[in-house]
This record gives sequence, structure tokens and C-alpha cells, in this order.
Amino acid sequence: MKKLDDLINVFAKLPGIGRKSAIRIAFDLLEKDEKEVNRMLQIIKDSYENIKHCTTCGNLSENEICEICLNEKRDKNIICVVEGVRDIIAFEKSAIYNGLYHVLGGKIDPLNGVTTEDLNINKLIERLDGTVDEIILALNPDLEGETTALYLTKILKEKNIKVSKIASGIPMGGNIEYTDMATLGKSLEGRTEVE
Repeated sequence: MKKLDDLINVFAKLPGIGRKSAIRIAFDLLEKDEKEVNRMLQIIKDSYENIKHCTTCGNLSENEICEICLNEKRDKNIICVVEGVRDIIAFEKSAIYNGLYHVLGGKIDPLNGVTTEDLNINKLIERLDGTVDEIILALNPDLEGETTALYLTKILKEKNIKVSKIASGIPMGGNIEYTDMATLGKSLEGRTEVE
């Protein structure tokens, strides 16, 4: 059936969903009553239309500026630079970091056509208004993450900003979003200044 195949293919395109999972989801959806399906569709549509990127840091938000950037209890003198929004979620779960964030939207990856112009670097530089004392580079410890960290360190050192990196409790080639909370917390606590 073409329509069933189309439905399965839609779910199979989602990250982390293989063909078998897509089939299970499709059949489960078809077994739900119309009211429940309409509610699910409305939530997806509403989320898509109303959740955008914070104009300050790049986090997800229902408002122009996210709750973290607006929170007066956060330390405004320190910014943790991450690759993506999922990394913010991981750090927030650890409940150890109390500064601000900045989402790059990726990392330098010339083999896949990602250059410095594709990243949210200019917005980071704009945020350095004299109140920021330290930038923590919390990028995934792989070749592209290290390349991005080196590039940012060079730019930020010219601005006379202390640059530190999270400690290497996260294995080379690992992903921050999948790291357990204890390791993530220790990585932040053990950060070192980049020379």
C-alpha cells in the first residue's frame, strides 16, 4: 500500500528511527482514534510554529529570548559555547553550570562543506560587550570539535577573553549529549584555560 509505505518512510527519516521502529510507529498511529491523532498533529504543528531559536544564544525558546538568557540568577560573566541545543539540555541536567550558553549550530567540517561562515560565531563575538570574563569551549572531542576550538581560541584571545575547555572526561569521538551527568559535571569543574 503506497500510503502506508509513505507513512513508514516519513518516520524512518527521523534520526534514530530505523525501518522496524518506523513500521511499529506507523501501525501504532493507525490504531489510535481520530481525536488522539488530531491532538498529536496539533502539538507537532504548534511546536513547529512556536518554538524558535533564541536571538541571543541560539537555544530553543517559545519567546524571542530564552529563559536562560533572561534568568537574572545566571552568571552573565561566563558563556559556555556548545555545538547544539541538545548539549545545553545535557549541561542543564547536570545542574552544576550556572552561566550563559552560546549555540554554534555545528562545528567546522570542511569535508561536509561546513565553514566558519556557517556557524553562529559572529553573534558570539557581538556578545563580548566587556561583561564576559570567560568563554568555556564545550565542543565534542573529535577532530572537527578540536578544529573549531582552535579557531575560536585564536579569535577570543585577540579579544582578551579567558578561554577554557571542559576537561577531557569525555572520550575522544564521544558526544556531550550522551555523556552521563557525573562525567559532564566533572568535565566542567576540571576545565582548563586554553593557551
